[in-house]
Amino acid sequence: MVLRHEQNRPSEAAGKVVPSGASDRLQFHAMGTQCEIQFTAPDEATGAAFGREAMRWVQQFEAKYSRYRPDSLVSRINAAAGRDWVALDSDAERLFALADQVYVLTRGIIDPTALPLLRIWNYQTERPRVPDKAAIDEARRKVGWQRVRRENGRIYLPEAGMGLDLGGFGKEYAVDYVAEIARRHGIEHVLIDFGHDVRVNGRASDGSMWTIGMEDPGRPGTVHRRLLAESGGVATSGDYIRYFEAGGKRYGHIIDPRTGYPVSNECLSVTVVANSCLEAGLLATTAFVLGGEEGARLIEDYLGAEGCIICSDREYQTRGFYRYVV
Repeated sequence: MVLRHEQNRPSEAAGKVVPSGASDRLQFHAMGTQCEIQFTAPDEATGAAFGREAMRWVQQFEAKYSRYRPDSLVSRINAAAGRDWVALDSDAERLFALADQVYVLTRGIIDPTALPLLRIWNYQTERPRVPDKAAIDEARRKVGWQRVRRENGRIYLPEAGMGLDLGGFGKEYAVDYVAEIARRHGIEHVLIDFGHDVRVNGRASDGSMWTIGMEDPGRPGTVHRRLLAESGGVATSGDYIRYFEAGGKRYGHIIDPRTGYPVSNECLSVTVVANSCLEAGLLATTAFVLGGEEGARLIEDYLGAEGCIICSDREYQTRGFYRYVV
């Protein structure tokens, strides 16, 4: 995700509520990325209470669902693959029920069981390599959300080597949940930015609509367009930052579980504006995998969503995307 909220960022230590003019700014690191919340609270006590609850919830969410935490629920489920059922509380049952909807909405492109493929296409190692076809075929055989068995209060991965990774929608879900925490605290004006997955409500501290910059995939770090929003989510999917090269070919970090290979099409980035950050993120990633023309149709057909797909040779926009462009 490559969105930038265009305001000056302070240098104060992460994890503190920092006064910023008429608004507050909370910064911390979680889920492998920098997180920032800008908000205007009705009073100091409300702002402090919101900040504490938001940080506490994010920390608990990561501790429970990150596959990188050896003691997390997800890690315990993965370790028990092919052997044992693992108990779920009501919160986890709701999240995995959401995963059912994610899988259907994205046509199986965002598959929470894609971990075997993510492991063999590990671009984060010091010397990434292209796995051979046999390894890819073996990993693909262990991928398939429809194979996961769930009963009331428990879950089971039926084959050793299967594994869950909720990175396809977990961060976006967290952004929306923090927006709901803000609403419960009576905070009407808020921007939540977790690694450039964004959700906004209300207005910025100066009364203007929130301004969000779309990064130029051809020139990372520069703004391609500016978007205005006062409610909903904005997310971008692209692989022009995270990739590796081997044998003269470029391999991005977004894997298509249907083929077992990184996406290789004309798309450079997809930005979606939707009613929630979760919807925006799911549509952006799915459209990126589908490619320009089919991806644009997917976004166009989704109620309440607009998008822009930047390809190597052209650009696709849905009919109403222009309404968000400054």
